[in-house]
Amino acid sequence: MHSDLREIMLTEEQISGKVKELAGRISEDYQGNSILVVGILKGAVIFLADLVRNITIPVSIDFIAVSSYGKASESSGVVQILKDLDQIIEGRHVLVVEDIVDTGLTLKYLLENLSTRKPASLKICTLLDKPTRRKADVVPDYNGFTIPDEFVVGYGLDYAEKYRNLREIGVLKPEIYSKI
Repeated sequence: MHSDLREIMLTEEQISGKVKELAGRISEDYQGNSILVVGILKGAVIFLADLVRNITIPVSIDFIAVSSYGKASESSGVVQILKDLDQIIEGRHVLVVEDIVDTGLTLKYLLENLSTRKPASLKICTLLDKPTRRKADVVPDYNGFTIPDEFVVGYGLDYAEKYRNLREIGVLKPEIYSKI
């Protein structure tokens, strides 16, 4: 376990099993269609990579980068699109892949933005959901784990661009993120 973690919340094995389960549900739900999987950079990259390798229907991938955190441990609520999609989504089945849904403010903004582009369908897949912190009415269509209100890192989730490479998801020690 990394020395900056208080505890491991989800092991590599638990995550892998859940990713395969989610991919199976997605493949079944979209059977006979192709989907455009939109990863939210940077946190969703590792989850997205593992997810699409387990999806059995045709998949295209694109990315969008948004920011509402910066180096803070709390979302500012002000969302900026840092990198937009490269592909046109009109008439396509779009699955937005997110690492964690916390307040829901960023995802609500993003879904509203993408909806104006007239996709055939627009759904959300998240690895982690933290509903106790929700400030916007956002409910993931596919959710890996519902977690308590803890500051988690690993498997793509970061704090100040660190810890994304951890294979498990752990709770960051408060003294680490309260330094800023």
